Amino acid sequence: MLPSNQTSWRKANLTCKIAIDNLEKAELLQGGDLLRQRKTTKESLAQTSSSITESLMGISRMMAQQVQQSEEAMQSLVTSSRTILDANEEFKSMSGTIQLGRKLITKYNRRELTDKLLIFLALALFLATVLYIVKKRLFPFL
Repeated sequence: MLPSNQTSWRKANLTCKIAIDNLEKAELLQGGDLLRQRKTTKESLAQTSSSITESLMGISRMMAQQVQQSEEAMQSLVTSSRTILDANEEFKSMSGTIQLGRKLITKYNRRELTDKLLIFLALALFLATVLYIVKKRLFPFL
């Protein structure tokens, strides 16, 4: 039993080796096709890498343009910020002037009221004096 197993095992081992050798031969015979495939693969890789390089260069140029536009926008923002700050300072000074003008106008309005009151009182005093004088001259006995 053992010797028959050994012989069948050797036969199976030998058939496997022959099958492996046949496969290796077939692969070696197809090796010429592999070389051609490698060459075409290298060419396609070179084309792919050059197209990728061109794409990256285009992306780099676009990024440079975006950076330039961002710098211009930043400069514009800085300029407009300065203008706004200057206008704000001017408005603050104008606000002080306007408040001073408001105080002066309210003061002159009060003075106008007091002037009207004083004129009315002076006119009343004048009329009272005129009436007194007329009364004394026309009616001395009263």
